[in-house]
Amino acid sequence: MGNIIESASNAGQGATSSTLMDHAVRFGLITYGVVHLLIAWLSIQLTLGDRQGSVSGKGALAEMVTHPFGRTMVWLVAVGMALLVVWRLIELFAGHRGEDGADLWRSRAVDVLKAGIYGALGFAAVSVARGGGSGGGRSEETISAKLMDHSWGVWLVGLIGLAVIGYGISLVWRGLTESYREHLEAEGKSGDLGKAYLLLGKVGYVAKGVAIGIVGGLFVWAAMTHDPDKSGGLDDALRTVLDQPFGPLLLAVIAIGIACYGLFCFARARHLSR
Repeated sequence: MGNIIESASNAGQGATSSTLMDHAVRFGLITYGVVHLLIAWLSIQLTLGDRQGSVSGKGALAEMVTHPFGRTMVWLVAVGMALLVVWRLIELFAGHRGEDGADLWRSRAVDVLKAGIYGALGFAAVSVARGGGSGGGRSEETISAKLMDHSWGVWLVGLIGLAVIGYGISLVWRGLTESYREHLEAEGKSGDLGKAYLLLGKVGYVAKGVAIGIVGGLFVWAAMTHDPDKSGGLDDALRTVLDQPFGPLLLAVIAIGIACYGLFCFARARHLSR
């Protein structure tokens, strides 16, 4: 049994460092960046008064499918997300060779979280490509409602909200401290072009973190009020921002930031450091 585990681990490590995996990750990051650019575009449209559709990952895919070759593009996103999930799972079981203790478990937790995020977006892409909805559903409220049917559900919804807020804060912190630099090889961090890439990353991580933090806040508010209708996803979070004083301006800033994150995904794909 020990030999089998060791062989599987070595195979995973080989896959992690392979050129083929590099190409797979680059492709996945490009599709991930495209989705973020579409979310940013939908956010700008919302700022300008277009409240149709859903400003979310699935909403971006639904927008994509309406254009020429759009369904093919959505299938490519699904493939890209599947490749990113495979990458994260390989990293989970065979990566992080130089880490131990708390650092190792933190890295593994990130792998699980990212695999879940990529997997959810990939599942949405398959659903949209097969004609499964426009992306304007209320799945977050449905999940909250089902959880709140149980005596412990309110607490769980609140904990989910706090976890999402924590993830949003981690993204903001990652942007402010520029720890995302590790995702770029040396060439991608040097010269004027490197400075531009790093600026895109800083703005992008902070803006995305703020948006996700608001999503978590909606879940916490739903738990506090015992009202699942108060919860919501990215679309609800951005609409909440829009309804605040100076909302259109704030939403436009967040939209620009999300676009910056998408462009940083392209930079990361070009100068990938794993």
